[in-house]
Amino acid sequence: MLVLNDISWSVPDKPVLRHLNLTIPDRKCVVVTGPNGGGKTSLAKLIAGITQPDSGKILLDGRIINKMSVTERARNGIAYAFQQPVRFKGITVRDLMELASGQQMEEDALCEILSKVGLCAKEYIDREVSAGLSGGESKRIEIATVLARRARLTVFDEPEAGIDLWSFQKLIDVFENLMQEIDGSLLIISHQRRILEIADEIVVIANGQVSAQGSRDEILPQLLGEPEKACGCPLEGAHHS
Repeated sequence: MLVLNDISWSVPDKPVLRHLNLTIPDRKCVVVTGPNGGGKTSLAKLIAGITQPDSGKILLDGRIINKMSVTERARNGIAYAFQQPVRFKGITVRDLMELASGQQMEEDALCEILSKVGLCAKEYIDREVSAGLSGGESKRIEIATVLARRARLTVFDEPEAGIDLWSFQKLIDVFENLMQEIDGSLLIISHQRRILEIADEIVVIANGQVSAQGSRDEILPQLLGEPEKACGCPLEGAHHS
């Protein structure tokens, strides 16, 4: 279980998160939504250890992890998928997958994972994770590394950004499969209705604080019925099934 207790974080002359309290239960899919600039991405980076809170505590299974680096948090089971995937010149897809899994992988195992994100292993395992990949390809490869990693808590920051419609549907399938296959939790930042619909819990963050939190059945109707009141912005895909 991850707990954020009275977390505040600011940039010069501007508070971003203000005394925020949030609990991410074990083995749940929690989707965080809310208006742009409300503090969602800052929250993700604080959990991953990319930035440190000004005050408050972040606890993983009761242990304070404020001072842990990104690497230390990764070793303790926290994974972070960037909104814009990082590219690594000189590192192949195979290298990245093996780093994520912590072991050497046979081609059959690579193929099984990459096929889940719509990629053919034979075409990709020896390609560099560099600018030669499209945005959609990079996103799918990053998600494949998450599948290989099987972390206890994986944070996705707007995973739908920069991918096409087919890839987006595949992404939904991946999230649903992840929740069945791994003994962990997902924290997904998104405005997309289809992603909100697979959540166990929905958290709305506005003005640096949690303005609403509850089950999907409780919060989603509020977002669909009164988006301006509920989260300050309309949901993407709110008029489509």
